[in-house]
Amino acid sequence: MENMRKKKRGISWFALVLCGIIVYFSVILITQHVRIHEMGREQVEAEARLAAAQEEHERLLQEKENLQQMPYIEKLAREELGMTRSGELPYRMGKKADAQK
Repeated sequence: MENMRKKKRGISWFALVLCGIIVYFSVILITQHVRIHEMGREQVEAEARLAAAQEEHERLLQEKENLQQMPYIEKLAREELGMTRSGELPYRMGKKADAQK
């Protein structure tokens, strides 16, 4: 009888330690899985920001190139600043027409 009790106690401690080890590694595994998922999401967000920055960079390079051309500068001066050539009369639409644009 005493031998059986000793074996039961040894098995229960072994099972307890084994369960503890399994729980420990399960927690580590789940934590790492969550972290990997977060890093993947952060990578997707960073790639989206990078793509937006590259598009903005290309747009700015095109704008810089356009600003070296006289017809583009003239177009900007006419549209944004309301400038005209000498001898021209500016034509402006009424407030209703401007609001519809």
